[in-house]
Amino acid sequence: MVEKQFEVVWTKRSQKQLKKVYEHICKDSPKNASRVVEEIAEVIHKAIPNPEIYPADKYRINNDGSYRAVEKHHYRIVYRFTKNIIRVLRVRHTSMEPLEY
Repeated sequence: MVEKQFEVVWTKRSQKQLKKVYEHICKDSPKNASRVVEEIAEVIHKAIPNPEIYPADKYRINNDGSYRAVEKHHYRIVYRFTKNIIRVLRVRHTSMEPLEY
C-alpha cells in the first residue's frame, strides 16, 4: 500500500501572520521567537502523513471535515487539506476572537 504524500502550502495571509508572531515574540527574545515559529511549522509537518490527525475546525461553518485546527504555544493554526495539498490558512493567537467563516 502506497501512502499518499501531501505538500504543505502556506497562504500569503498565513505567512504574514507567522511573520507577525515572530516579530512580536522577537521583541523580548529572538531565540524564543525562532523556537515558536519552528514548532508551529513542525505541528503542520506532522500532518503530512495523515492530515486528519488534528480535530475538525469547530469554528468553520458547514465544515466538510477538510478544515482542521491545532493549537501550539497559544496560537491556533487552521489548515485545509484537499487531494494532495495541506494549505495553511491562518495563524492567530488564541486570545483573539475567532472568525466565523
